[in-house]
Amino acid sequence: MTLGLVAALAGLALLDSTSIGTLFIPIWLMLTPGRLKLGRFGVYLGTITVFYFGVGVLIVLGASQVIGHLDSRIALWVQLVIGVFLFAISFRFDSKKQTNTGKWQQRINANGSVAALAGIAVLAGVVELATMLPYLGAIGMMSAADLSAPQIGLLLAGYCLVMIVPAVVLLGGRLALRAKIEPLLSRISTWFAEKGAGMTGWILGIAGFLVARDAIARLFLM
Repeated sequence: MTLGLVAALAGLALLDSTSIGTLFIPIWLMLTPGRLKLGRFGVYLGTITVFYFGVGVLIVLGASQVIGHLDSRIALWVQLVIGVFLFAISFRFDSKKQTNTGKWQQRINANGSVAALAGIAVLAGVVELATMLPYLGAIGMMSAADLSAPQIGLLLAGYCLVMIVPAVVLLGGRLALRAKIEPLLSRISTWFAEKGAGMTGWILGIAGFLVARDAIARLFLM
């Protein structure tokens, strides 16, 4: 496990932290009328974190079976192809297209129970499976590296925790400076509704660059 790998994974995790499930639904929870209930917030973030970790473990097990039968250089070439693919498809996301966020806000406002929030977290995770490409890139990097199972498990857990750091930081600000931070949260929510598709493109482009750069460094520079 190298410092460069850890840094690249942390960067990908921060990119993943800007998804609907890990940032914008938590923001909408903070903006829900009435007193903020930390228990509900914790249930939501805890559920989506465990969901992502569980999915990551399942994907790693499958990837390890495949990569275990490949030469290490071939595995790195596969990682490079994944990175280039992520970068290439990032240009297909229209920055002028608005993201449909109304249905998520309606679900949050209509469902206040703990079970309902946990269900929303799982639903958000399932919906995002098709677009969790930075996470898949990170898993590819872990699988291609010479890591033990405990090391991969630790990195996966750390990745999932980093994904919720921005939401937790905003929650701290919401609790400490409610009147001052609520306008900021509202602006972030509005901005995402207007620019979400373009932001997804940027996330995929940066993720592709990080994944491809790691493969190139290990193929040609080490």
